[in-house]
Amino acid sequence: MGGHPLYLEPRLGPRLGLLLDSAGLLHTLTGALGSPLNVVLPDQITANLHEFRSVYDSHHLSGQVFFAHKAGRSSALLRRLAATDAGVDVASLGELQHALGAGFTPERITATGPKNSEFLWLAARTSVTVSVDGRAELDQLAALVRKYTLPRVHVLLRLSGFESPGVRVLSRRSRFGTSAGELDPLLEAVERHSDAVDLVGVGYHLDTTSLDEKATALEGCLRALEECRSRGLRPRAVDVGGGFGINYLADGGQWERYTTELTSAVLGTRPPLTWGGHGYGLRNEAGTLRGTLGLYPAHRPVAGARYLDALLSHPAASLGGRPLAALLLEHLYDLHTEPGRALLDRCGVTLAKVLEVREQDAGGALLVRLAAKADDVALEEHGVLMDPVLVPRTDRPTGQQPVAVHLVGSLCLETDLITRRTVFLPRRPEPGDLMAFPNTAAYCMDFHATRAQQQPVARKVAAWQEGDSWRWCLDDEYWPTTPVGEAQ
Repeated sequence: MGGHPLYLEPRLGPRLGLLLDSAGLLHTLTGALGSPLNVVLPDQITANLHEFRSVYDSHHLSGQVFFAHKAGRSSALLRRLAATDAGVDVASLGELQHALGAGFTPERITATGPKNSEFLWLAARTSVTVSVDGRAELDQLAALVRKYTLPRVHVLLRLSGFESPGVRVLSRRSRFGTSAGELDPLLEAVERHSDAVDLVGVGYHLDTTSLDEKATALEGCLRALEECRSRGLRPRAVDVGGGFGINYLADGGQWERYTTELTSAVLGTRPPLTWGGHGYGLRNEAGTLRGTLGLYPAHRPVAGARYLDALLSHPAASLGGRPLAALLLEHLYDLHTEPGRALLDRCGVTLAKVLEVREQDAGGALLVRLAAKADDVALEEHGVLMDPVLVPRTDRPTGQQPVAVHLVGSLCLETDLITRRTVFLPRRPEPGDLMAFPNTAAYCMDFHATRAQQQPVARKVAAWQEGDSWRWCLDDEYWPTTPVGEAQ
């Protein structure tokens, strides 16, 4: 592979960086618990929560930060959050049961997503707030409340399809929520079911990174709240959902360089950068670049709590141009957020042992086989390109030359590729080394994990620092009160 290495160095932060520097601990863990292995950092999620709370404080806003449970299955991270003032957003019956068992009380839980009758019943029975997507769901919920003589349920109406007056800015289409243009029939249903439900607010869910679209949706929610109040209803909250994102990479210049070189590789003006010429959505049609790059914007300086701050500072174009935060504060509305990925930023790493390092054609990238399946890591499945950290088994002389590698999985499938792209490492890996894939706690370590070909799913441990030492336990055995002496 000619030319300079195209690194995509991960943004680690102090806590995750210290863990990855603890080679002895990481090799001990994989030696005892196998490869692949997931490690989560409960203390990091509380640090991320504090960053979101700081944004609320800077804008003088009240409300709740609900962790979007769907982003990960870790019991340790959920239980650590339960020991804070955070809430949790659950999108299934199992997630609701998990949240209740982790220590969240009903007033700190909101139920979203597609719901069956069992999910709705448990939500109503335990008095959690239900985010309703439409009239049919509202009717079903009200019927359950009446049938089982349950207390009135707090509901939040999820809206979509917002349109800004004047300059035409549309929020993108969503399969979740009721079109804002259909608000009147939905409010009529709320009034009809007033014996069974209590409207506490409105919200939205948008799968976009666009600040303009989300600002348009928030403006639409503010107008919807005024319509509610004109009917004599007393809503008090706006839920802006999630989508705050993660800044995965340490260097924006590396990201710009890589995507530029990838474009050149697709056009054939430089050597390939991927297995089999994969273009991540780009293609070469007779010398013309076609398609769209289907990757997560891995370098995002405005992400997480910073993104929330930017949204709240955004002028409300249709409401006098004042910052959205000022309008929320003026009306004394609570702000609810549902960060998932953003709260899990730098909260976990996936470890995989190097099994084999094989030469390919002269000058080609090394083929590095790992004791893991692509589904165990799944960074690329979510469009995230980021270098792993090589954790050698033993100390080796420094000064080795960078190498280009293809990381492949342990399944008997041509498609089991940990990375489709060519990865550049600072030195050649050897069997017994570990590849540490940082920042996999959000979606990537849980969402696609399978037991294909009878190969195991990665086990999970929680790790934290006690003074200068690292302590750990199995994820399911972690509680915020775990005494030091009971951990390893």
